[in-house]
Amino acid sequence: MSGTIAPLKSLQTGHIGLNVTDLARSIAFYRAVLGLDLVSEGTEDGRRYAFLGLDGRLVLTLWQQSEGAFATGTPGLHHLSFEVEGLDEVRAAEALLRELGAEFAYDGVVPHGEGSASGGVFFTDPDGIRLEIYTRTGVDGTGAEAPTTGAPTCGFF
Repeated sequence: MSGTIAPLKSLQTGHIGLNVTDLARSIAFYRAVLGLDLVSEGTEDGRRYAFLGLDGRLVLTLWQQSEGAFATGTPGLHHLSFEVEGLDEVRAAEALLRELGAEFAYDGVVPHGEGSASGGVFFTDPDGIRLEIYTRTGVDGTGAEAPTTGAPTCGFF
């Protein structure tokens, strides 16, 4: 496989699909935190799902087909990251998350690494899925320190 070039010319991430334990709770959480619209919903027993979007684009699909909590110690998804334009949006998201009772990995907005201008908030959804809302610039002027040294903040939370 070495040296093989993929034929893809314009690859970009499509929608994200998540298994959840309580569809109504997850719809409310993601609509509140990310400002997504409910595009469509399946309500048939055993086949409940929701499609959430923004500005006519599908962003997130939720599938009620799991039990328990997100397992961080097994192979698979590490975390989802959502970029916003500036520090004010990160701080607004942080305030809303606190109102919703979300669990944070770190206290407040933190940089992605030592001396990094980028950073954000790291938290979990109601099923324990690790999430991040960040901005590319402005965090270096806040005085916040990176919570880990020698490694990316988003890698070990």
